[in-house]
Amino acid sequence: MATRSRPAAGYVRPDGQLRRSQVITTYGPGALVDLLHDAVMISGLDFWRSVGREWDRIDEPRLANRLARRLKSHDRPLDVTDAFRAPPAGDDQTPRKSVGIDALQFPDWFVCQNTECRALIRATAGLTRKRDRWVHDCTKRGSECVPVRFLSACRNGHIDEFPWVWFVHQTGTPDQQACKAPSLVFDEGPSGDFASIRIRCRSCGAVRQLIDARGDESANPHCRGRRPWLGPVGAEGESCTERTRLLVRTASNAYFSVVESALSIPDTSVSLWDVVRASWATLQAATPDSLPVFRTIPAIADALGSFDDASVLRVVDEVRRGHKPEPPPLRHAEYSEFVRADFELPGERPPTDNATFFPRAVPPPAGTGISRVVLAHNLREVRALVGFTRIEPPAATLQGEHEVQDRIQPIGVTQTWLPASEIRGEGVFIELDPERLAEWEARQEVRDRAAKLYQGWLAHRHAGGAGEFPGARFYLLHSLSHLLITALSLECGYSASSIRERIYCAPPDHEAGAMSGLLLSTGSPGTDGTLGGLVEQGRFLADHLERALRLGSLCSNDPVCAGHEPTDGSERWLDGAACHGCLYVAECSCEWFNRYLDRALVVPTIGADPRAAFFAAPPLL
Repeated sequence: MATRSRPAAGYVRPDGQLRRSQVITTYGPGALVDLLHDAVMISGLDFWRSVGREWDRIDEPRLANRLARRLKSHDRPLDVTDAFRAPPAGDDQTPRKSVGIDALQFPDWFVCQNTECRALIRATAGLTRKRDRWVHDCTKRGSECVPVRFLSACRNGHIDEFPWVWFVHQTGTPDQQACKAPSLVFDEGPSGDFASIRIRCRSCGAVRQLIDARGDESANPHCRGRRPWLGPVGAEGESCTERTRLLVRTASNAYFSVVESALSIPDTSVSLWDVVRASWATLQAATPDSLPVFRTIPAIADALGSFDDASVLRVVDEVRRGHKPEPPPLRHAEYSEFVRADFELPGERPPTDNATFFPRAVPPPAGTGISRVVLAHNLREVRALVGFTRIEPPAATLQGEHEVQDRIQPIGVTQTWLPASEIRGEGVFIELDPERLAEWEARQEVRDRAAKLYQGWLAHRHAGGAGEFPGARFYLLHSLSHLLITALSLECGYSASSIRERIYCAPPDHEAGAMSGLLLSTGSPGTDGTLGGLVEQGRFLADHLERALRLGSLCSNDPVCAGHEPTDGSERWLDGAACHGCLYVAECSCEWFNRYLDRALVVPTIGADPRAAFFAAPPLL
């Protein structure tokens, strides 16, 4: 963070500063950042340094073990004993190059700001560095240059300089010199609009409009597979079959971080294994009929505690077969901890000041279809940056995990750790009534609505999209989550962008069991938590739910929004009735990039069958 005090004599402040948490989400390795006079790319982990001080290590075994198994199969080793580290902290008092994160100048092409010149030229081929700025010698004093705002990228995450010389002359390949002495001019026209930008060569007179680069992709050159953030290894390039795309340097699709996270919860699967092994002399004979009898033995009763019979018998069976059971998926384990939370007692407080998980259930609002409300007074979440994508956001499973594939680019070469941040805060967990949810999913109207959404997903896949169809249950939970974020933000003291969702969804036939819940949480990295405003609002969920349903029943863009079809040709293939006027929230709040939303499955909307909605229409004011 910035400070008012001046650095010690002889030291120079770095060219820019980022919050450590921003490096995990927005400005990680491979991201493009605009500085005051330059445009740079954040380097990979091999160029991060914390010289003279220990790295701030972050411990989260559940997430480390899960990631290590998946990364190993793709030759990306992860040391589970030192899996996560916080980005290195800079020193405002004595800033120096030996501490912090390197950034490389990218792109290398600049545009002269002299209106009579407008030369498009590489910094290494004719510019001079003066007082932290690149200067072109087209006048006696020189003219300041700014980085060109266009690059080349592909769906596999590679990035490169745009082939300006090749593009203007339209001959040969990007590696061939099409003009003996190219001298390019970047002409933005009178309006500066994208469609009016022309690139012209003074030497041979060749001219081409930049908008041509956004036309037929097959006319673009093949990607050279370059990954500059990895240093010399990435500069060599790797095999890639994709065609390049014109990319605006500051566009939102230039960088999608792949972040995976886990809540710090008691690891009950491991502890139950240890309990069963310690009492194996007795529990080896456990059956559904004999286990209740064994529980009458004081030592066995104390050891098993609150573990249910089904869990105990499952672990007994694993011990008999001679191997330790695999831990449940991350979100199933968290979901189980929420649904088994004890009801709160008057005046009850967390056992310690730095407790990482303290959930307590409160009575749910009657007759609403919500079966459980849990107030998480203390939460600790660890978020780790695994990689990133460009052009298209990453596809995740319902467990919040991303398939490690070629399109997810690595953020280091030799390092066996990942950058991570620790978030401490609070939240409200909500579970939908499983019986009512099953009845809702069986309705023909819901199936018909899900079929339309499925057709949109197929169109998305046909256009090159990734991911699995999540089903109507997920659309319901996700859309309800967004409506509640907006409704809660009006009362809880936090802005909507400060509240983050975590969806717990799994169909009844899932091997680890069904899930139908959501967690709305808020927190801050590097602090001890929050002030309780969000948790307290969980006690008044009935009021917030009514407000959320009102927000969802009518959108300011209706009837256009309500009548949207996923296959209507607008390329909003993954949405039903959803838009910026009703369901879209800040990207930092949504796990799914504002996709897979449909308020018609939550509450009756204009033109949709009301029986497709899980909740009834709210009463009129």
